[in-house]
Amino acid sequence: MTLDILQAIAAGIPWTLALTAVAFAIGAALGQPLCAMGFSRSPAVRFLASALILTFRSIPPIVWLFFIFFGIGSGYLQISPFQAAAAGLGLITAANMAEIYRGALAAIHPGQWEAASALNLSRRHRFLDVIGPQLLRVALPSGATYAIGLLKDSAISSTIGVSEIAFQAYHTSQRTFHSLDVYAIAGLLYILISLPMAWLARWVDVKLRARVAR
Repeated sequence: MTLDILQAIAAGIPWTLALTAVAFAIGAALGQPLCAMGFSRSPAVRFLASALILTFRSIPPIVWLFFIFFGIGSGYLQISPFQAAAAGLGLITAANMAEIYRGALAAIHPGQWEAASALNLSRRHRFLDVIGPQLLRVALPSGATYAIGLLKDSAISSTIGVSEIAFQAYHTSQRTFHSLDVYAIAGLLYILISLPMAWLARWVDVKLRARVAR
């Protein structure tokens, strides 16, 4: 029975991983221009960035998913549960990653910017060769922590029909009436997925710190 339960719940692992990866990729990409808007010389652009970040972070994830799937998806666009979940979690991730980027930029010593300017580097090379690598190293721990949290938040997508771990666990518990076993196994799967993510993030961080120390 336990093996059957494990197999049933494990069917949701690919969906959980895919949703986490897609939502994080969307957020990591959109967070960059959102962060840049916060450093704009225009007060209107800075206000817009702050308003977007506040909006995305203040509204609960489940409300965003319902708004996109049942709201936009029911009358304006045909959106699958996975697409709605990826969009909703991606927007929230963008707001949080923008703040992570902002904090990482603030942590970079002003002398680094001055040195890049003294070398007469173009803006592109100034960022790619000097600021970017330091930004990645500083932002990595917070970004990895958020990614692990996003993995857990992906369970919310079960409410709109994404067949991830929590979705499979719910339906398995309804079918077998072994709720304690089912949700214990589901929790264990989340832990087993989170551990390699944390290990990989720490390994990359150590490698980046070693490169800087040379």
